[in-house]
Amino acid sequence: MKVNTKYRHELKYYLNRGDYELLSNRLRLTLEQDRYAKLREGEYFIRSLYFDDIDDSAFREKLAGENGRDKYRLRIYNMKDDVVKLERKHKENGYILKESLALSRGEAESLIAGDYGVLLSREEPFARRMYRTFTTSLYKPRVLVDYTREAYTFSVEDVRVTFDKNVRTGFRSVDLFNPNTITYPAVSGYDMVLEVKFNRYLPTYVRALLQVDAHARSAISKYCLCRKYEL
Repeated sequence: MKVNTKYRHELKYYLNRGDYELLSNRLRLTLEQDRYAKLREGEYFIRSLYFDDIDDSAFREKLAGENGRDKYRLRIYNMKDDVVKLERKHKENGYILKESLALSRGEAESLIAGDYGVLLSREEPFARRMYRTFTTSLYKPRVLVDYTREAYTFSVEDVRVTFDKNVRTGFRSVDLFNPNTITYPAVSGYDMVLEVKFNRYLPTYVRALLQVDAHARSAISKYCLCRKYEL
């Protein structure tokens, strides 16, 4: 199990195609490409299945801009089922904290079916906490979120820069492992989402490369983007 005990900064921006081409070319020449992207000709596919409680608290708290929010999801990469991540993303005062647990496909399918008892067979404290959360607040799978990611890293302050392209929603489908699930575009008016994550501060070198002050920062949630059509 991976537990990140550090809160990190997270900045998000909508990008059009022209801005993306400029920034992507610049980063490709100056930063290290993410190790997963290296194996996939520069980008890789991510599918997440988000869970929410009976009151859709994660969705409504995000829309209301409330502080101290949690989101829970299952995540796979390139439609492979050898490792499935169960993740909690906590946001507090503009900082993020992530915890994750690697599951088998069978364990993930049990969670999707509502059998949260499978988490009790794991020894990790995070698994036990997730069991309590899912059962006491009646969490259920809500929506699929698909996108292709191009990612770069910078060792100082553990900077990670990602371009998330072709964000799509599975609408009401929760079939995480079905490659033929019909999906629909979720971002209108822009081409993709730029995310910048770092520890204490964004190094001047990276800030100059990205020219972040030239872009309008947005409070973007792919989960909310992909659920807006159904509520």
